[in-house]
Amino acid sequence: MDAALKALAEPRRREILRLVWNEELPATQIAAQFDDVTRSAVSQHLGVLREAALVIERRDGTRRLYRADHGQMSRLRQFLDEYWTESLQKLQYLAESAERETESAERETESAEREKGNTDG
Repeated sequence: MDAALKALAEPRRREILRLVWNEELPATQIAAQFDDVTRSAVSQHLGVLREAALVIERRDGTRRLYRADHGQMSRLRQFLDEYWTESLQKLQYLAESAERETESAERETESAEREKGNTDG
């Protein structure tokens, strides 16, 4: 998962993934979408995405065709969902614990004030 997360950290790689999400495209067509990036750089980005198993490469003669690996993306999404769910559950537990401690401290303060009032009178 680390390789996939690192690969997705780069905006151009995310854009490449969007391009090949619903259709298989040749590397030349993908590179043509980026005016400010060389074909070599796009090829390197595709290599990183392929190594991270986010895209599948298929050879057709001399062409290389790329498409998103939806199975790997599903696994990545599940990982993130579990990560966030677990983190949110921990946050909920901590918030509820802090609330219980605050309520307990308030009750102790009120009790101490009542005791003080009873002994002052």
